[in-house]
Amino acid sequence: MKLKIKTHRGAAKRFKKTGSGKLKRNKAGRRHLLTHKSAKQKRNMRGSTLVSKGEAKGLLRALPYL
Repeated sequence: MKLKIKTHRGAAKRFKKTGSGKLKRNKAGRRHLLTHKSAKQKRNMRGSTLVSKGEAKGLLRALPYL
């Protein structure tokens, strides 16, 4: 009998896999205290970006079925 590994639910809600198998994440810092941030800063926080290689290694352990 093969054991099932539990998925880290917090990580599962925050990360998705791209077509090429890399991990995608949203950028931080866009929730509050936006009045003092420049338009450029806010613009650069839009959308998503890829997770770095070092971080992805640990995340794939937390997300075994991703």
